[in-house]
Amino acid sequence: MKWPDVPGKHSLFWKLAFLLVAFCLLMIWLSWSWGHYMEKQNQFLSDEARGTLTGYAAEAEQAWLQRQSAGVDDWLQRMHQREAGWVGVIGGDLQSLSNHALMDKEIQRLTFLRGLEWPIHNKGLPWLRVPFPGDPSTGSLVIELPQRFLPGRYKVFWRVITNGVIPGLFTLLLCVGLYRLLVVPLNSLREQANAWRADQLGVRVSSQTTNRLDELGELGRAFDHMSERLQGMVALQQQLLRDLSHELRTPLSRLRVASESEQDLARLRERIGREVDGMQRLVEDTLQLAWLDTERAPLPDEDIQIQALWEMLTENACYESGWPAEQLHCSVDASCWVRGNLNTLAQALENLLRNAIRHSPAGGIVRLDGRRDGDYWLLRLEDQGGGVAERDLERIFDPFTRLDGSRPGNGGFGLGLSIARNAVQRQGGRLWAQNTGQGLRLTMRLLAGVGSDG
Repeated sequence: MKWPDVPGKHSLFWKLAFLLVAFCLLMIWLSWSWGHYMEKQNQFLSDEARGTLTGYAAEAEQAWLQRQSAGVDDWLQRMHQREAGWVGVIGGDLQSLSNHALMDKEIQRLTFLRGLEWPIHNKGLPWLRVPFPGDPSTGSLVIELPQRFLPGRYKVFWRVITNGVIPGLFTLLLCVGLYRLLVVPLNSLREQANAWRADQLGVRVSSQTTNRLDELGELGRAFDHMSERLQGMVALQQQLLRDLSHELRTPLSRLRVASESEQDLARLRERIGREVDGMQRLVEDTLQLAWLDTERAPLPDEDIQIQALWEMLTENACYESGWPAEQLHCSVDASCWVRGNLNTLAQALENLLRNAIRHSPAGGIVRLDGRRDGDYWLLRLEDQGGGVAERDLERIFDPFTRLDGSRPGNGGFGLGLSIARNAVQRQGGRLWAQNTGQGLRLTMRLLAGVGSDG
C-alpha cells in the first residue's frame, strides 16, 4: 500500500490543521470552564446569599446566648417581619430552641435539610441548615430559602448565551481566519484574472499573496509569471506587426514604382520576382520568430554531431553565397556531440553562419571552434566583419535590428540572430556576442550529448 505524500512544512494543510485544532481545543476549554462557571451560578447559592444567611445564624446564636429561648422567640418574631418563609432555631438534638415546639410536618422537613454549599435545584424552596458560627454544636438556623436567593433566575438567558451566542462568535472568528487564509488570496487572483479579461496585462498579484510559502503563494507566483509571459508575448507580437508593416512598405513601394514604370517586361519580371522573394523571406522569418517565442511544447531531442551538421550547412551556404569552402573553417573535431533538436539547432547555426558571411568582407574567413565546459559545449563562430559597438552587443538580438552602418555588407531583415537565440534557448542553451578585435564572435552554450568524450 502506497502512503500519500506528507505535505511540506509550509503547506496550506498545516495552517488549516492548526486553525481547526486550535478552534476545537478552544471550544472544548470554553465548554468546560464556562459550563463549570454557569453550573456554579445556576445551582449554588451566591456569596451574597451565603453571607446573609450566615449573618442570620450569627444573630440567632447571639439571641440564644443572651436570653436562651426567650431571646430566640423575640428574634424569630423579628425575622418573620424580615423574611416571608419559615424560620426556626434547633439544637443539636433537632429540637426547637424556642418556646414553640416543632410540628410533625416541620420535623419531617428537618430530615431534608441542605447546607449552604449544596447545589440548589428548582424544585420549590428548600430548607437550609446554617450552623451557629461560634459553636456549631450548640444549634443551627433552619430557614426556608428566600425567593430572592434562589439561583438560576437567568438560567434561560445564560443558556442562550452559552449554547448559542458564544459558539456563534467563535465560529465567526474561525470563518474570519479561513477567509483571510483562503478567500483573500483567491480574491487577489480573481482580480488579476479580471484584469487580464480587460486587457490589463500589467496587473500583478499582491505581494501579500506572492510572499506566502504555501500552495496559494506558489499559485500567485505562477499567475505573475504567466502574466509576465502573456505581456511579453503580446508586446512581441505587436512589435513584430509594427516592424513587419514598416519593412513591407519599402518593397511594396518599389513594386508600385516598377509597375508604373516603362521598363521592359523581362526587367519588370526580374524586379517583381526579387521583391516578392524578399517579402516572402520577411514574412517567413517573422512567423518563425513568433512561433519560436510562443511555442513552449518540449522538443524531441537527440545527440547531434556538430562536425557533420557544419558540413551540411556549409555546403548550402557556399551554394547560396558563392563562397568557396576554404573560407569556412571548422576546428571542432568528431568528439563534439551536443544534445538538442536537430532541425532547431540547424536553423540556429545556419542563421549565424549566414549572418557571419553577410557581414564579412570578400575573401574573409569564418571559423567555428569549440571547447568542453563541464556538461556543456561552447561553440564559437567568428567572422571578420569588424565587430559592432559594445553598446549594441545585446541589441543585435532584437528583431529587425540592423547595424549596417557599423558593419560592412547588407541584406537581411535583422531577424536571423533573434531566431537563432530563441532556437538555442528553447533547447536549454545560451547565445551571446563578443568582439574579437577583427570581427564578431557568437558563442553558443549547449548541453553535451552522450557521444562526447571527457
